[in-house]
Amino acid sequence: MATGLLMLAMFTVCYTLLAKTLSNGILTAPILFIGFGYLMSQTGLMPFAEAEHLLHIVAELALIILLFLDAAQINLKALRERHQWPLRMLLIGLPLALLIGTAAAAPFLTTYPLIVAALVAALLAPTDAALGQAVVTNEAVPKRVRRALTLESGLNDGLALPVILLFASLTAEMMHQDTTNWLLFGAKQLIFGPLVGGIMGFVGGYLFLAAKRRKMTSVTIEGIGAIAMAGAAYLAAGMVDGNGFISAFVAGLCFGNVIKGQCAFIYEFTESEGQMLAWGAFFLIGLALLPEAIAHLDAGMLTIILVSLFIVRPLAVWLSLTGTDAAPLTKLFFGWFGPRGLATALFALLVVDEIDHEIGEYLLNLAVNAVWISAVLHGITAVPFAKWYGARMSDNEGAAEMAAIPPMRPGSPVE
Repeated sequence: MATGLLMLAMFTVCYTLLAKTLSNGILTAPILFIGFGYLMSQTGLMPFAEAEHLLHIVAELALIILLFLDAAQINLKALRERHQWPLRMLLIGLPLALLIGTAAAAPFLTTYPLIVAALVAALLAPTDAALGQAVVTNEAVPKRVRRALTLESGLNDGLALPVILLFASLTAEMMHQDTTNWLLFGAKQLIFGPLVGGIMGFVGGYLFLAAKRRKMTSVTIEGIGAIAMAGAAYLAAGMVDGNGFISAFVAGLCFGNVIKGQCAFIYEFTESEGQMLAWGAFFLIGLALLPEAIAHLDAGMLTIILVSLFIVRPLAVWLSLTGTDAAPLTKLFFGWFGPRGLATALFALLVVDEIDHEIGEYLLNLAVNAVWISAVLHGITAVPFAKWYGARMSDNEGAAEMAAIPPMRPGSPVE
């Protein structure tokens, strides 16, 4: 185990030394860390059992913290008033992706109840900002487009999670488990989680501001408090049978809109320490889950994944943006750059033990295969497609795309 960890540490050091150079090519961090994890799984230097246990710990920590911090960066007022594209992709595109995805998956899952196809669609709906870094940080792409992708990927995992939990509970019901207990459990998860998170986020935000006004805290310490608040929201929701992940997301949303940009940490963490947490999760997915997932990848599963990437999301996004000022090429750009990443894999890990074993294992293998296939396809197309798209938009084809946009952080100048 020690040798494996040493190799991981050295691999990470090498990546950081070449990160800027690699960012201009097709080898993104998720591709490299998933691939390195898979290679390590073939060496036997890191036992599967220990790696899978560690994955559950890292996955939960990553999801709690990143859900909280992603939500904390969203200015709800600005989102409602000026950010029409991400709002429509979230409120119209996400439900459409669930409907179209269910219809697309159902023919391949005829031996299971229809709700399993709906659960598959829900697991494949969230997109990942980490896998889209090569696009959202590429200055060739207009800022409004990059902002829309960042906002959508930051919010859609939190919005998809309640749907996934609901479909998982209904799947358990269809497989002849205790209906009453599952429905009651699902109701508590979806009601108490947001309630606890909202209370903790609002109260924590006002206490934070009060301490800041009285100079009772410092910039160095504020970040520790934010991380602790995310963990507290998660744990408090669990104590009343609410869902901790939904609670963390809602807590971040309320906290961020109370403090209104006065905590630099929540904007900086995802660009530094958060990156390392995500890399670790991708590595462990490649190490602990990818070998079995590849072994179970058949024609039906591959078709579901490719249809989700090439048809379901592009069609849902195109329909959701109909009637807006987005250019046709922009709609296609949004539709393609919706990579599946940590949320897809981690949400599958959440439900695998709560439903029928056969279905759970299938969903987990499908989710992991979707992640690595998405990482490869979106990774190799990110830089060339972004440069080509940016050039087209700057040649008078993207008047709306090139327009100035209001900032998501209150108090900042128009961008």
